[in-house]
Amino acid sequence: MPRKSNQKLKLIYILDILKRYSDEENPLNASDISEKLSDFGIEAERKSIYDDITYLEQYGADIIKTTIPKKGWFIGDREFEVPEIYLLSDAVRSAKFISAKKTRELLAKLNSMLSETQEKRRANVFFSAGDKCGNEEIYYSIDKISSAIENGHQIKLEYSSRVFANDRSVKRKTKEMIINPYALTWQDDCYYLIGNHAKYDNLIHLRVDRINDAEELSVNARQFSEVCEYKEFFDTADYTNKLFGMYTGDSAQVEFCCNREISEPVLDRFSENIFITNVTEKTFNFKVNAVLSDALVTWVMNYGSSLKVVKPEALKDMIKNRAKEVLEVYGE
Repeated sequence: MPRKSNQKLKLIYILDILKRYSDEENPLNASDISEKLSDFGIEAERKSIYDDITYLEQYGADIIKTTIPKKGWFIGDREFEVPEIYLLSDAVRSAKFISAKKTRELLAKLNSMLSETQEKRRANVFFSAGDKCGNEEIYYSIDKISSAIENGHQIKLEYSSRVFANDRSVKRKTKEMIINPYALTWQDDCYYLIGNHAKYDNLIHLRVDRINDAEELSVNARQFSEVCEYKEFFDTADYTNKLFGMYTGDSAQVEFCCNREISEPVLDRFSENIFITNVTEKTFNFKVNAVLSDALVTWVMNYGSSLKVVKPEALKDMIKNRAKEVLEVYGE
């Protein structure tokens, strides 16, 4: 009797079929699986499917047998739970530093981990290509930067910025930089490289979507302890928590007097671990370490009279100067 074609691949196809077409609400029975196998040119009797399912279970596949809503099997434990896939997909859609092309590719890979029915539930969720960056090198840049950080090497790159030309068109201005890289972080909808420009003695932040032609050098990077307060390891979380909008500046302890009605956004920004004092029915004071920057001034002024800086004087002066500038624009 001649051997049926592709029988050696049958187990692999059955597992793929269960992953793609089955879930708790849509189990597949032996007839369903046999029909799907025929699409791949594989003939299979219903009785043989039962043995195949047993072999896959012995292999370790989490195949659940059910009678609801009908008799059949479905894949139980996947690499990611369905809500996790949805969460990751939404993060990819909203990330402006991922190009439209890469967004589509990533979403396709994430969707391949869902059953067909689970994927259709998200079919009406879209993203705006106009909100995405156009730099297709971003994956390459992340790979090169990550390797340089791991190996403790410098990195050479082209960094671009947009400027208005005299003809009112938008031009890109690029410059070559040698960077001592320390960390990568996702902040304020952008992906940043935190490092030190080889010519200077401070930290800088570079948007990864503006980086091109990244190249890891064989030169050892300068130790971060020479340009910042961290000695044993670069504490990315602590460093970024002190910044507003990834703007640099002098770090200082700041005390605020805050109306209790804006407690929620304050706790969102500084977490529930802030040191709170002088609690009254309407206000409370709290202290944080923050970088004195234009972004911090903007954040404070956003809450008007509901948020007042108690100290330091330097920040109070920055806010007063900003207020004067605004008055000059609109007139007194």
